[in-house]
Amino acid sequence: MNIKKIGLTALAASLVSVSAHAGSVSVAGGASMNTEGYSGENLNAGTTFSMGNQLTFTGSGELDNGMNVSISFVLDQGDDTAVTSGPFDSHSVKVSSDSLGTLTLAGEGGSSAATSIDGSAAGDIWDTFDGTRGAATAVAVSDSGPGNNSLFYTLPSIMDGLDVNLSYQPQGSGRESATGMGVSYTGLEGLTIKYATTDEAGTTVALSGDQTVWNASYVYGPVTATVSESEFDVGTGTSDQTISSYALSYTVSDEISVTYGEETIEKGGSTTDAEYSAISASYTAGGMTISMALKEAENTDHSTNTNADFEYWSLGASFAF
Repeated sequence: MNIKKIGLTALAASLVSVSAHAGSVSVAGGASMNTEGYSGENLNAGTTFSMGNQLTFTGSGELDNGMNVSISFVLDQGDDTAVTSGPFDSHSVKVSSDSLGTLTLAGEGGSSAATSIDGSAAGDIWDTFDGTRGAATAVAVSDSGPGNNSLFYTLPSIMDGLDVNLSYQPQGSGRESATGMGVSYTGLEGLTIKYATTDEAGTTVALSGDQTVWNASYVYGPVTATVSESEFDVGTGTSDQTISSYALSYTVSDEISVTYGEETIEKGGSTTDAEYSAISASYTAGGMTISMALKEAENTDHSTNTNADFEYWSLGASFAF
């Protein structure tokens, strides 16, 4: 682990004082309209409407030595206003070359080796039902997210189909630094396998541990099958979590696709698992995508109370231009 830290630190030090020229800046965005609704015991949530309001600014340039430097940040009205960056979200600087690989410094919205792949096979259905719904409050899902000013490094190509990455979370108030490592293999046609593990640097020994993630997907004709598991393990056993998931997707045509998936969340100290399922479909034509989803959640607070079961529906339209 020390070698990993030294390598990341040395590479970062060699790149901190670069400036690109003859670069360009672009703004990307889109338009979307959405409607959704929830139902469940002791829950009277009416239909809500929303629209997309996010812009992504990117800039890049090439140095005289052949290295590429790029910057990205998101302007998002819905971002957490408590953050000193205000509406600026997920901003980062990236430096890359064929011989050195790619180093990303994330001012906000960075990923550890584990969180970069820990999205469930079914698409994080639990996220639709987190927080308080009616009389029940879903237990929060934990991960090894590194927070602000973290480093993510992808090594140069080692062999065809194999990618290796490292992450580094600097030491903070009351906690040590944390490192992570991940691998991805795509050397067999249709098959993708990913694995990663990252330290969880808590403020106490009881809150410290690690997160281990793996997922695999296989594409056969119009069908894609995906399975995943994320295990969060710390000193306090009641804070441990394991998220298991699978999904099946079927591409009906170039325009239409359908996906069904399920997730199960096991929590340390609880005998009742939270269970989620979803079916979604989308239709794309001429830059427009119409999407719909039906989702169900049971035991969201890891209890068998009926008020911890919910249903959700959504319908949306997005436009790319």
